[in-house]
Amino acid sequence: MENFVVSARKYRPTTFDTVVGQEHVTKTLINEIKNNQLAQAFLFNGPRGVGKTTCARILAKEINKESITDESYDFSYNIFELDAASNNSVEDIRMLNEQVRIPPQIGKYKVYIIDEVHMLSAAAFNAFLKTLEEPPHYAIFILATTERHKILPTILSRCQVFTFSRITVGDIVNHLKKIGQAEGIEMEEEALHIIGQKADGALRDALSIFDQMISISGDKKLRYADVVKHLNVLDYDYYFKITDAFQNQDISTALLAFDEILNHGFDGQIFLNGLANHFRDLMVGRTSETLVLLDVPPHVHQKYIDSAKNMSQGFLVNAINIANQFDLNYKQSRNQRLHIELALIKMCYLPSLEKLGEKKNDLNFEQNNTEKPVASAVSSVAGKVVVPTSASTQNVEKPSGNEFEKKAEAIKKVQQDSEKVAKIGSLDDLLSSNIEVVSEPKKEVVAEESGVYQQNNTVSQDALDDCITKFAEASESGIIQSMFKLVKPTIVGNTIEIKLIKQHRVQLEEVRTDFVQFLKRELQNDNLQLEIEEVKKKAEGTKAYTAQEKFEEMAKKNPSLKLLKEKLNLTIH
Repeated sequence: MENFVVSARKYRPTTFDTVVGQEHVTKTLINEIKNNQLAQAFLFNGPRGVGKTTCARILAKEINKESITDESYDFSYNIFELDAASNNSVEDIRMLNEQVRIPPQIGKYKVYIIDEVHMLSAAAFNAFLKTLEEPPHYAIFILATTERHKILPTILSRCQVFTFSRITVGDIVNHLKKIGQAEGIEMEEEALHIIGQKADGALRDALSIFDQMISISGDKKLRYADVVKHLNVLDYDYYFKITDAFQNQDISTALLAFDEILNHGFDGQIFLNGLANHFRDLMVGRTSETLVLLDVPPHVHQKYIDSAKNMSQGFLVNAINIANQFDLNYKQSRNQRLHIELALIKMCYLPSLEKLGEKKNDLNFEQNNTEKPVASAVSSVAGKVVVPTSASTQNVEKPSGNEFEKKAEAIKKVQQDSEKVAKIGSLDDLLSSNIEVVSEPKKEVVAEESGVYQQNNTVSQDALDDCITKFAEASESGIIQSMFKLVKPTIVGNTIEIKLIKQHRVQLEEVRTDFVQFLKRELQNDNLQLEIEEVKKKAEGTKAYTAQEKFEEMAKKNPSLKLLKEKLNLTIH
């Protein structure tokens, strides 16, 4: 029986040209070798399974090729690999420093590859620092790590840092195709896309999944149905079916589809994450600029584009937000099935809420663009059109007899010309036209230069006191209530004057805006102003500490004590 070698080892790149998806790294390394500008320390940083150790081995071999003409020589004796995950002590680094002193017997360079270098202890890093800073001319160090942030800055500053990127699904699919053709395997491209997505940018993971799926088929055929089933991946048709149910506000179909998914053994949170990713793909499929971000198999690519045209951006954003919030709270939910069903129900109501929002916006637009009549009741007096305010019309007494009939005729006549009145668009037009405002009795309405009508009732002291008492009773602050019981503001014209100590002034300043607006509204005077004068609190007497001071303090209250002291010839101690 022939020994099986996993694809990740059998098809491991041996030259820079065969490295997948890291052209920005390999091109730079090739140029450094050609120009003889090699650094003495490299740091390869990136996620797992993207080729860091592979590139380190290729670099170690390439830099020695020029010194030896024998192409069969693999330079194994020139390459030293150290796993820092299990050799992370100071002693391990000291042994490495001792080896560095010995020059290579064959070839030009000795290359030390330290994998997972972030696992070294702080003491080991310090022991390695001097060697890394001033290594022999024949020593080159290649450090590989998945967690660059754990490496000391002093180490980073002595290395050329190369960042390896995640491998795209397209590159993974193309690489798997080459391997499949070399192995004589029949493959469905949709299955390769699923493997590429499941690998999450790691080619080594993709090759491991590829080998597993081939073993499951048993006949060297890679089928989409087998991959979806064994990788616990939902078919795209489920997501499209549920999305259509959302658009039709069909709660029953959405819940039944979710029940079918659960019966197939899928985890609820995996479904929720897949649904959020489905909405994301629909989002990027709406515009031609973002189509490059739509990384799906070819047979569903056009389906995403067509489906995205029928969905609004607002719906997709809200749906992604709901899926994200429910995903965060999934673990804390006691009834996880109901938790996801509630999310589906909310998504079903999104189209109706969106329509309701559109109607509300349309209504607001119409209201903002409709030229409203200036007032509901109009009368004609002395050849002028008079428009009463809403407040004054509530208090105007209804005319009786002939006077009422005259008013009715006048109103009817002016209503016939209401179109002209309705065309008055702004207050400036209103002021420049033959229209005046009728005010309530004892209320003077003035128009400022800005064209805004203001109430300017005369405010009496009694009215002010009653209004302040009302404000204090409504206030939740005990300090405000007690303050207005002790202090009574005075009114001078339109200015309210009040004298307060610092503590009370600070409290009133916090509610100043609400207080002034309350007074303006209740006293029907928009010109009221508040002036607060701070007064100093009466200084209290100094406290008596000595016996003499205490006696004098007591003598002030009872002068007979001094007389008693003199007659008895007493001394204060």
